[in-house]
Amino acid sequence: MEPRITLVTLGVSDLARAKGFYEALGWRGQEVEETVFFQAGGLALVLWDREKLARDCGLEPGPAAGFGGIALAHNVRSEAEVDALLDAVRGAGGRITKPAAVNAIGFYSSAFVDPDGHAWEIAYNPGFPLASDGSVTLPDFGDSQD
Repeated sequence: MEPRITLVTLGVSDLARAKGFYEALGWRGQEVEETVFFQAGGLALVLWDREKLARDCGLEPGPAAGFGGIALAHNVRSEAEVDALLDAVRGAGGRITKPAAVNAIGFYSSAFVDPDGHAWEIAYNPGFPLASDGSVTLPDFGDSQD
């Protein structure tokens, strides 16, 4: 398997509300057959009915409660961008779960959940510089690959 992710699909309870939330943050999506697709750099973020997504994965639909074990991350180019994005998240109906601050490893970050409870980290990390197209290339972590 090549190390690549092409689509990230979020199961949502109200497609119109979820689409509106991401559009309020500046994303532009296309709705096709009750599914919303957003181009996100080299991959796509997809919004789809939570129960349909569970069944499509061969799983039983269950309640959307608590942390689902995954967090999406959005890196930005400055601390000011973190703060501005958090203001936009609040205005769009998201909930800030971790206030912006310098974290234990030294970069400025915050976290929020969208209206369906999907966790996002927003971070300014000078060690992960962004290219002009917004892509990130991981630094060489040296001998940390045990």
